[in-house]
Amino acid sequence: MVQMIHSRNHVILQPAYVLHSTPYRDTSVLLEVFTPDHGRIGLVVRGVRSAKSRLRGVLQPFRPLLISWYSKGDLGTLTTAEVNVEEGGGAHLGGRALMSGFYLNELLLRLLHRHDPHPASFHSYDIALRKLVLGDDVTLQQALRIFEKELLQDIGYGLVLDRDVITGEPVAAEGLYRYHLEKGPERMECVTAAHIANTLGIVLHGHTLLGLAHNELSQGDVLQEAKKLLRKLLAVHLGRQPLRSRELYNEMQAIMSTQ
Repeated sequence: MVQMIHSRNHVILQPAYVLHSTPYRDTSVLLEVFTPDHGRIGLVVRGVRSAKSRLRGVLQPFRPLLISWYSKGDLGTLTTAEVNVEEGGGAHLGGRALMSGFYLNELLLRLLHRHDPHPASFHSYDIALRKLVLGDDVTLQQALRIFEKELLQDIGYGLVLDRDVITGEPVAAEGLYRYHLEKGPERMECVTAAHIANTLGIVLHGHTLLGLAHNELSQGDVLQEAKKLLRKLLAVHLGRQPLRSRELYNEMQAIMSTQ
């Protein structure tokens, strides 16, 4: 069992993942890392880009770490880092899984404030990375949708998925619903194509709502509708600035389609 020691200025052996790295001065970097007890934090890592630094191969995205640092205002200074061997060697991602991992990182960077602990999101992130390693498209999509839902819930914007917000009745799997982003689902009584086309809000099936509520996203139509719903909800909180990871993924797809 790893012993974690905390003091006002020093944290020792805290589980962490690297979210982002930026070169700093000649041989240092600025890291954004995600921890369960301290949330997202910024750290200076001195000398890590020098040829002799042993940390160069350690401080990699998607690798479970144990880190220690001194706090210094908004930024801390990393003192030690090692791979958390109890959690395995980390996720070795490539292709779509790698782009999806960067997408998860960008969501955390954009939606979480520094020094605001979110242990539930840390756990969700860890599980999502383990699923991304499996590589198949369905598992990847499931991992992304569940992580998005749980992250929204953890930051105070949980989805209503199991009841009609107008009548209070349980969601019926066979029903068709209009999802109001600010409230939740409302069952549609008129389901003609013309009415659906002119309906404000997101139209989706009851079995999608229930599948998302219970993390059961095995059907293709459920995954597609859940993706549409969660993208709309996330857009409300992300603002107008586009996600760079999504742009990179689209660029990669365009290149692959021409080969």
